Amino acid sequence: MFEIGDKIVYPNHGAGTIVDIEEKEILGETKQYYIMKLPIGEMKVMIPKDNVEGIGLRNVIDKEVVPHVYEVLEGNQSEMSQNWNRRYRANTEKIKTGDIFEVAEVVRNLTIRDIIKGLSTGEKKMLSNSRQILISELVLTEDKSEEEIETKIDNIFAEQDFEEE
Repeated sequence: MFEIGDKIVYPNHGAGTIVDIEEKEILGETKQYYIMKLPIGEMKVMIPKDNVEGIGLRNVIDKEVVPHVYEVLEGNQSEMSQNWNRRYRANTEKIKTGDIFEVAEVVRNLTIRDIIKGLSTGEKKMLSNSRQILISELVLTEDKSEEEIETKIDNIFAEQDFEEE
């Protein structure tokens, strides 16, 4: 399905490049694995080849889609539950989809909430993780550095004027 050199997204982990396909024996079972290298943190992830559909692996977005991702970030905060637990679960589900627009929405909503009211420790961690997932895909799609993408995202929020509702 995928080949060495393909740029893919692994939901909940982010985007990376397949650098190898290896056969490994784990718990007495021999399987083939994609070896994906993430552009951020130089981490490598092993992904079982036989579970690609179940995991939701997909190719990174095309360059033409990138402006739409930034439009999501520039948009207004979505309605979110005031209940921390419900909000956390809803955001977790969005991140799990692997859809870059859903991840961008989580980044936007949590960033705005952080600016206006501050975030709990759990939501701060979720914001950090979702930013990394978003940035990793934009780095590979736009062929820019992590710092360039982070600066662009930070500038989007710095240019907006947020008011408490």
